[in-house]
Amino acid sequence: MNSFGTLFRVTIFGESHGPSVGITIDGCPAGLPLTAADFTKDLERRKGGMQKGTTPRKEDDIPDFITGVFNDKTTGAPLTILFKNSNTRSADYEKQRAIPRPGHADFVAHKKFNGFEDFRGGGHFSGRLTVCIVAAGVIAKKILSAISIHASIIEIGGEKDIEKGLQKAIDAKDSVGGIIECTAVGLPVGLGEPFFNSVESQISHAVFAIPAIKGIEFGAGFKAATMFGSEHNDAQTDGQGKTKTNHSGGIVGGITNGNAIVFRIVVKPTSSTPKDQESWNWETNSMETFSVKGRHDLCIALRVPPVVEAVTAIVLADLLIIDQKSARTL
Repeated sequence: MNSFGTLFRVTIFGESHGPSVGITIDGCPAGLPLTAADFTKDLERRKGGMQKGTTPRKEDDIPDFITGVFNDKTTGAPLTILFKNSNTRSADYEKQRAIPRPGHADFVAHKKFNGFEDFRGGGHFSGRLTVCIVAAGVIAKKILSAISIHASIIEIGGEKDIEKGLQKAIDAKDSVGGIIECTAVGLPVGLGEPFFNSVESQISHAVFAIPAIKGIEFGAGFKAATMFGSEHNDAQTDGQGKTKTNHSGGIVGGITNGNAIVFRIVVKPTSSTPKDQESWNWETNSMETFSVKGRHDLCIALRVPPVVEAVTAIVLADLLIIDQKSARTL
């Protein structure tokens, strides 16, 4: 549900327009140096602010350590961090309560929770909660100090030229999606477990917790369907697992092979768009034309790279701790 991980386990909570959102991390090793300044870089990357194509909603996103930190070091106890919501405009959502927005969780949430859901700004389904995921990723990256994780946008609106892709959305007064590539370098051989806890399975599971993700591929991905086996196979070139090519994306049999993990994800166009749309009004029992109000990204993909890095770090930190614990029991 709202928790993920085995030994390094994260639990996310809060709503977009509630008092705050937050995360609790169980299994965080004691003794990690941790201050609010450690979060600044990745949290700033996640923000929209004045960046072209992103929402003007701006939150301070200053981490408030509730438990698990003492004298700027983690204590080994569950670590809880809150982020206040201070820049909300709930009235934008009150006006269109009866019309579920296409592409959003409005309708399914209303049915699943019998009308008791917090619908303001998407409530618990909002991308606002990714600030918590990024925070957990900051801590996971500290555990993975020898491993480098980097995600970047490689395509927006079908264009390799990011500015051109964004301009398409601006000109059309609509929204666009994008593709993000993530790599993790410096991994040891042997992380992951077949079958259901394969590295691909775990990363995919975590990636699809990010709102708006609609696809994922590792290494050569779907292109593998057009290749010969002899072409797709990665020839091993030394005893440490290094390969001549990396069509497998650094994972074979669900286990890391020592090469860089490489995967790409698809981010759908923002569902909230200025364009007129139609949807069912459950008060009038009729279709209505409406336009989504509020502050929204023209392209969510712009803010996703640090979130992808974070979920990748969370997965890899968990797998590394599991591997280290297994080694100690041998």
